[in-house]
Amino acid sequence: MPPAEAAHGLPCAPEDIDSFLGEPTPAAAAVLARAPGRVLVLGAGGKMGLHLSVMLRRALAPLGRADDVLAVSRFRTLRDREDFTRLGVATLAADLEDGAQLAALPEASTVFFLAGVKFGTAASPELLRRVNVELPRRVGERFHAARIAAFSTGCVYPFVTPAGGGATEETTPAPVGDYALSCLGREESFAEVSRRQGTRVALIRLNYSVEFRYGLLVDIARRVLRGEAVDITTGHVNVIWQRDALDHVIRALDLAAAPPVPVNITGAGILTVRELAESFGEMLGRTVRFTGAEAPTAWLNNAGAAHRRFGEPSTSVDQMQRWIAAWLLAGGGDWGKPTGFERRDGNF
Repeated sequence: MPPAEAAHGLPCAPEDIDSFLGEPTPAAAAVLARAPGRVLVLGAGGKMGLHLSVMLRRALAPLGRADDVLAVSRFRTLRDREDFTRLGVATLAADLEDGAQLAALPEASTVFFLAGVKFGTAASPELLRRVNVELPRRVGERFHAARIAAFSTGCVYPFVTPAGGGATEETTPAPVGDYALSCLGREESFAEVSRRQGTRVALIRLNYSVEFRYGLLVDIARRVLRGEAVDITTGHVNVIWQRDALDHVIRALDLAAAPPVPVNITGAGILTVRELAESFGEMLGRTVRFTGAEAPTAWLNNAGAAHRRFGEPSTSVDQMQRWIAAWLLAGGGDWGKPTGFERRDGNF
């Protein structure tokens, strides 16, 4: 890292952050070494697909298998195809909703399913059903012989109190709002295929992965930096650094089974939005203002089972905040896609 970047508190040069976020751990590499054959990343063009694809490729490269990774997307949402090519990841442009294009995808022994819709769907129940429920069923059928890590969300759980430590995998799902209901539908689609075909699936119930340009922490930091009031109505949250989240996602392949196994993935502990904002105020040199009153419940995810198996995420909340603050102070941009974590009606 150049000295100028180190002085600003960034862990790498700004142009290298995608590479930094895609660095695999030895533990993730070991899991992939036991997974022969092609690895598909479906819906790779969103917020996590590039870094997952890079991580997979780098983990497999020492085994002579770098070309086993294929990122599949329409590449029309967030990440351009060139972003993948620049980092050495093979790509295939395809619309997964097109039956012929889905059928034409190459065979694979491992599939990471990231496709889905969330934002702008409050008035589009048909879109939620088509993409979040029907597409997963068709993908499950197409790759029924593969081992699948299917991204879901902690929003399938009910609101819980912070004192309870967060919802565990044993907590009965009780989705709030159409988006969360469609995500439970995604899980049920994979479960249906698993019951009929014996497909091994891990359902990744993820809560608030963050990086330099996106996530709950970026939302809070941006408001603090701009002098805007921070809404604390949803006063308690979980976060996990994106590299740590993807490490646990890859390692969750070892848990995939029929019927599907839910795996909570998030950071250790429950955080308060007020304290996060105040910390950003100190780092960014801003006075913090608040609006709203803390509700007694929130969407909170307890990833204790994953932490006992994989270890706690290596990146502390303080480190995440310092990197994000350094990025913003250096003029770094964001994806312009707020998470909407304050919303409590479940509609996005």
